[in-house]
Amino acid sequence: MSAFPCSDDVLPESVAVLPLPEVADKLGLVVTRVHQMLRDHQILAVRRDGVAGVPERFFDDTGAVIKWLPGLITVMKDAKYTDEEILQWVFTEDDTLPGRPVDALHGHLAREVIRRASADPF
Repeated sequence: MSAFPCSDDVLPESVAVLPLPEVADKLGLVVTRVHQMLRDHQILAVRRDGVAGVPERFFDDTGAVIKWLPGLITVMKDAKYTDEEILQWVFTEDDTLPGRPVDALHGHLAREVIRRASADPF
């Protein structure tokens, strides 16, 4: 079993990050399944203060991964963006949405976020 991908912490300090065991509890999975989700690019993780964690905003009110997140990651990975670039884009304010793409993924603008990501996010 290979190690799971974990990016440098490129997120603002204000972005809450959940340690992987907490993510596993939230999803009702064993932590090794969370590692597989990271390898499959269904979610992304950063290493903050030496601990791997997933941004809390990647989950909806029920505790599930945001429906649109895996598709967004796939679109951006296919366009050759690194995990760090994806994280930066998703958590950067965009006045035309308004707000951050990660916030728009929680609402009616989710398809617009994916459209912009496929068009050229940067």
